[in-house]
Amino acid sequence: MRPLRPADPSSIAGYRLLGRLGAGGMGVVYLARSAGGALAALKLILAEHAADPGFRERFRREAQVAERITGRWVVRVLGSDPEAREPWLATEFVPGPSLAEAVGLHGALPEPTVRALGARLADALTDMHEAGLVHRDVKPGNVLLALDGPRLIDFGIARSAGATALTATDAMIGTPGFLAPEQARVSGAGEVGPPSDVFSLGCVLAYATTGRRPFGTGTVAAIVYRTVHEEPDLDGVPEALLPLVTACLAKDPADRPTAEEVRARLGAAEGPAGDWLPPGLPALIAERSTRVLGLPVAEPTVLVPSADQAARTSPSRRRFLALGSAVAVAGAGGLTVWLVNRTPGGTGTGSGGGPPADLPTYTIGVQTDLSGPRKADGRAQERGARLAAETFNARADRPFDLAVKVRDDEGDPRGAGAVAREFAQDKGVMAVIGATTRETVLAAAATYEASMLVFATVAVGIEQGDLTGQIVNPAYRELRVHQDMLQLPVTSVAIVRGAKRTAVVQDKAAGDFAWRIANSAKNTMSAVSESVTVHQIPAETDDFIAVVREVIAARPDAVLYGGVSERRAGLCAKELKRQGYDGLCGGVEYALGPEFLSVAGPAAEGWYFGTTYVDPALVPAAKAFTAAYRKRWALSGTAPVDRFAVEAYDAVMCVAERMSGLVSSQRLDVARVAVRGVMRAFTYQGLTKKYGFDEQNVMMFKYNEELFLYRVEQGAPRFLGQFEKASDDEKKRWKKG
Repeated sequence: MRPLRPADPSSIAGYRLLGRLGAGGMGVVYLARSAGGALAALKLILAEHAADPGFRERFRREAQVAERITGRWVVRVLGSDPEAREPWLATEFVPGPSLAEAVGLHGALPEPTVRALGARLADALTDMHEAGLVHRDVKPGNVLLALDGPRLIDFGIARSAGATALTATDAMIGTPGFLAPEQARVSGAGEVGPPSDVFSLGCVLAYATTGRRPFGTGTVAAIVYRTVHEEPDLDGVPEALLPLVTACLAKDPADRPTAEEVRARLGAAEGPAGDWLPPGLPALIAERSTRVLGLPVAEPTVLVPSADQAARTSPSRRRFLALGSAVAVAGAGGLTVWLVNRTPGGTGTGSGGGPPADLPTYTIGVQTDLSGPRKADGRAQERGARLAAETFNARADRPFDLAVKVRDDEGDPRGAGAVAREFAQDKGVMAVIGATTRETVLAAAATYEASMLVFATVAVGIEQGDLTGQIVNPAYRELRVHQDMLQLPVTSVAIVRGAKRTAVVQDKAAGDFAWRIANSAKNTMSAVSESVTVHQIPAETDDFIAVVREVIAARPDAVLYGGVSERRAGLCAKELKRQGYDGLCGGVEYALGPEFLSVAGPAAEGWYFGTTYVDPALVPAAKAFTAAYRKRWALSGTAPVDRFAVEAYDAVMCVAERMSGLVSSQRLDVARVAVRGVMRAFTYQGLTKKYGFDEQNVMMFKYNEELFLYRVEQGAPRFLGQFEKASDDEKKRWKKG
């Protein structure tokens, strides 16, 4: 929850506002307390949107629909006024996390929990359907978890079955990845009925049991296409639940069970409070409940101080102007949040050209794997971050000192969630870098988002659509080229070598990423190749014999391993060698590492890999960094610099530069909300590449400059440089050889 802004009302229709739960382009959702003391989530629509008759009618319909739903597993409406100048709707407040947040923090849920979850959501949908209503947006973000069971929320696009939609005829209603095929088909808008909610419920159950969306992630078009035309990925769904989930996800609405039948097959929808949740979640819910219930009544949002108060507290005009410019990037109202969240620190009174003696200190958190499967990458990020802070602190003109606080998440989602909560509570931490896996990013991102902490990664790529709240003013910043492009360096070598047939080994153990890499490779090679074939290996087997036999039968000139496992990539390389394939082979950076080299052995020789990281020892611009890194960590003059070390260095220096821009000559403190604001749209030239985002949240990387090529030579990866130039060099080398 965020503080009220000066422009916010103090109360609405007898509800005392306590803070902001969220905001969007259409309005604001407040945490409020009724005259009787009950907590409520109050949605207020902005007047300019309420002036639109169509929008007001949709809001009026939402209020009417919500008031008709009275089941136990939906949030109850406490009051509304669709006719007010700024319409509002108040519902009971549920302090627990959403299902999306719970899975992000704790991973896939156990089968008994999912059974109880499904039974109670099916019960809620049964009540809706019997009332002649269709929810149309059942998804993890619309399911809140309470001690006694889930609550289904957000009836903004719900409507009566068979009613004429108030949305445009070409609009897709629902959330891609959780909507039914008939919702995805624009022409089928009239077909959307209760079976569409059952399909969405099946998606939710699959997500809860596996931690993955059954139709993957990626662009909206890709997700919708898979929803309509492909079978869901249900690997990991417990056998006892698999038939029911499969039935819910039938493409034909007529083949799906009803919500009532789902409830019956899952068992009782009742049970003792708290018993349905796995360890950890009841404590989280209790903690949030205690925190909210203990909130004091907020001060009025319009404050008129007395004369003596004004004299004591009013800043000088110069300081006020500097303060305003420093936080303007955080958006309207950011000043209030900045003042609330700013970190106390020394403000110094030094004069002349040098910094004051008592500079404030701001901390960069490093959340990374120091003891798990990617501990080498985690150690590199820690070392790079510490060297960056020491370099920054050596500057005579620095406006503050920079500290680094490192925490080991062990490469585990539960550890990542705990680290994120620790950093979120430490008000001295202004930003966090690190994380080495998709799972640890997802486990931590929601906490950082809620705490307005910038969370930057250099060693892992994910789909931002998997995160909530990452579109308008995101906290998560991925300082690397999008991972779907990681195949480009390898396919570029294939192109310059004249490959006519390309085979992709799609490793199902990599989930949706393997599908995207295969699809990306097909798009790249289809214009220049006679054929691009994709050969799948199931996640549950380590035996590559059959899939390699298929690959060789396609007579490829180039083979791309589409997966993320070093071990499985090594097994693939070994089997290709055993079966006599001696053509071009390659993969992406996730599969390159010590385990790949040890498992593949001699078969690794000559393999190419596309990466987002460089070997700074071979980059002229990073010469000084390389020397300082080796000296700082007592390495020999020829020792390799760990991968991701210079990238972590750049990430910390980027954040520090953006923070420095917030500090005026008056030595203003830095605040999380302001740091998040200046990290929204920026460019930064690091030692080895350029980083940045534009106002539309689009990465401003040039893939042809920020992707690199490695080749395994004599049992070790050798950095070849920026991939286009390196590919041309490889063409010359290949022709000579």
